[in-house]
Amino acid sequence: MTEPLVELVRAELEQDVDPQVTRLAEAIAAKHGDASRAVLFYGSCLREAKFDGLMLDFYLIVSDYRSAYGKRWLALANRLIPPNVFPFELGGLAAKYAVVSERDFDRLNGPKTRSVSVWARFAQPARLVWASSQAARDRTVAAVARAAPTLLGSALPSVGHLDDELDLWRQAFALTYSAELRAERKGRAVSVVDADPERYRRFTMPALAVAVRSSHGWMRRRLEGKALSVFRLAKASVTYAGGADYIVWKINRHAGTKFALKPWQRRHPLLAAISLLPRLLRSGAIH
Repeated sequence: MTEPLVELVRAELEQDVDPQVTRLAEAIAAKHGDASRAVLFYGSCLREAKFDGLMLDFYLIVSDYRSAYGKRWLALANRLIPPNVFPFELGGLAAKYAVVSERDFDRLNGPKTRSVSVWARFAQPARLVWASSQAARDRTVAAVARAAPTLLGSALPSVGHLDDELDLWRQAFALTYSAELRAERKGRAVSVVDADPERYRRFTMPALAVAVRSSHGWMRRRLEGKALSVFRLAKASVTYAGGADYIVWKINRHAGTKFALKPWQRRHPLLAAISLLPRLLRSGAIH
């Protein structure tokens, strides 16, 4: 990884955040004790000045899954289908955090994985809010620096000649959204880039300098990615407290729908996830 890109990523990750975000990150890290290595803050809330009514998004990087949990089945679930996602609340603020090991975080930001879930997110802005040590901070920066080259390298074989470098980012994100079950409205890939176009212009050449054109086809990515999204949906309904309610809340917020859970669906979240999926697909709430 070239120094210019790493330093760009480091400067972005180390920007200040609201003290409330810092307190949440510290509390999340404390919940998993000595296994915690770093906490990243990402997502649309980065651009918000007030957090009332929103759910903040974090990634918790841990040394290993067994050390992060008191229950073996949670470690196994995290290892088989990373990440595990959990709700969190502090001081009236709602959040959720994903747990992934240092090893998996580095791997899932790189070009050898077909899954877009991690590198599509961390090719976008994020903040490194907490780290257990300078070594952990450096490893996290290096892993995040892999994301943008992976995104662009994966998109290059599928896009034609582009007059504007921002169109490369827009098309790249559009490809990643097509490889997951998403609740966002159409045009999300454009809005992500247009929210901070100069940021993406700064990242273009340093990222392209180390990008490796991917040999993975997007048809296979879409098939595997949507299947993986279903497995993650089913897993979240079990591992995430109130998982079915959260899934419906997120879909309604992003897709503008008004789905409501029935009492039996709250009692049986796994069956709820399975039963809701065909309806959500037919309605276009997720795609």
